[in-house]
Amino acid sequence: MRLNRRRLLSSIAATGAGLALPAIARAAEGDNFWDIFKRDNAMRNVDQSGNTATARSLVDTIEPVLSYDTAYNLQLAIQNYEAFVAANGSWDEPVRETYGLKLGESRRAAALLKRRLMINGDMPLEKRVNDEFDDKLDAAVRLFQARHGLVINGMVDEATFYALAVPADYRLNQLRLNAQRIEQWASALSDRYIVVNIPAATIEAVEASQVVQRHTAVVGKVDRATPILNSKVHQVKFNPYWTVPKSIIEKDLIRYMNEDPEYLTKFNIRIFDGKGNELPPTAIDWSTTDAVKYTFRQDPGGENSMGHCKIDFYNPYDVYMHDTPQKALFGENARFHSSGCVRCEGIDSLAAWLLRDNGGWDLPTVQAAFTGGLREDVPLTVQVPIHTTYITAWANRQGTVSFRDDVYQYDAAGIVSFADT
Repeated sequence: MRLNRRRLLSSIAATGAGLALPAIARAAEGDNFWDIFKRDNAMRNVDQSGNTATARSLVDTIEPVLSYDTAYNLQLAIQNYEAFVAANGSWDEPVRETYGLKLGESRRAAALLKRRLMINGDMPLEKRVNDEFDDKLDAAVRLFQARHGLVINGMVDEATFYALAVPADYRLNQLRLNAQRIEQWASALSDRYIVVNIPAATIEAVEASQVVQRHTAVVGKVDRATPILNSKVHQVKFNPYWTVPKSIIEKDLIRYMNEDPEYLTKFNIRIFDGKGNELPPTAIDWSTTDAVKYTFRQDPGGENSMGHCKIDFYNPYDVYMHDTPQKALFGENARFHSSGCVRCEGIDSLAAWLLRDNGGWDLPTVQAAFTGGLREDVPLTVQVPIHTTYITAWANRQGTVSFRDDVYQYDAAGIVSFADT
C-alpha cells in the first residue's frame, strides 16, 4: 500500500489563504471582545515546553526499539488496532480546515481533531469537546508528533496533516510487518549493541536491555539507501581524511565542479593519480567522466564531510557512521540525505561509549581530541555489534505506539526478511 503526500495535501491548497488569517480575525466573526480576551489570556499560560517534554517522555523510554520486549508490546498494539478496525473500519480523515490549526484558535475542526486524537490515545477521553485549540489539544498534538517522529511544534503543519490522514488499516499492516521483523532480528542481539533504525533516522546504544544513549541520525536517500545488515564496530577514527567514493564522484562531484570550478579548493579536497602524485583541478576534463579514474581526498578539519569522527564497522558497501558539519539536517522531519552512510548527532558521546574498554577515552578526552584536531585511528579493544534495521512501527510498555514513513517502500512490498551480509 502506497500513500501519496501530494494528493492528500492538494485538497487543502485552495483554502490556504483563509487558513492563514490571524485567529483573532476569524474569532471576531462569532465571539465578542471579552471572549477573545479571556481565551488569549488562557493561551498565554499554556506550558508548551512542558507539553513537549511530556510527549517525549512517553515516546523516548529506556526500552530498545529492537528487543523481545518490543515484540511483545507490538502484539498488544496489534490486538487493539485489530479490534478498532473490525468495529469501525478506520478513523475519519482530517478535514481541510484541520491544516494549520494551532494553539489559541477556535474552529469546528479543533473539536474533530480532539475526537481523533482520543481514538489514538493521544488525548484523554471526554464525553463532550469544544472548538477551542486549548492546552489539552496542544499536548495531544505534540504527543502525536512525537509518536510519528515529527518536529514537535504543536501545530498541524504539512507533515502532521499527512500523518493524520494515514488510514487505520495501513497502520495495522505496519504493526504486523514490524512484529515479524523484530522477532527475527531480536534473536541476533547480545548484551551490548547499537541499533540504527533507518525509517526513524535514529541510533540507540543499548546495554543490559536498556537504551543508554539515543541519537538523531541522517541516513541514505531513497536512491542511495543505507544497507540493512548485522556487523561489528571495530574502529574509531578521530579527525579523519575523507576519500570520496567513486559513486559520489560520478553522481555529485563532477556536477559540482561544472557549477563551481573552485569547489574542490573551497572544501580542501585534493586529487591524486594512481601513483600518489597530487594534481591540480585543471588537469581533469570535467566535461567527461574521467574524474572517476582519480582519488579525491578531503583534508581533516571543519569542512570535512565526516566532521571530527568516523566509526567503522565491517561491511562490503563502504558505509560507516560519522560526524558532520551540516548540523542543521538533524532538525528536519525527513532526514534522508546521505549516500548510504549514517551521520550521528552527538557522536562524541557514542565514541566514548564504544571506546570505554580501551581505557583513557572518556567523554572529555574524546571532546578534546575533536577540538584539538587529533588525527588518530583507534581500534576497539572490544568490538561492539551494530544492527542497521528497518522498523516503521513499534510500541513500548506504556502502550505508546510509534510510526514512521515507509521511506524505502519495504512495507509496501511486504518485506519481512532482509538478506544479511
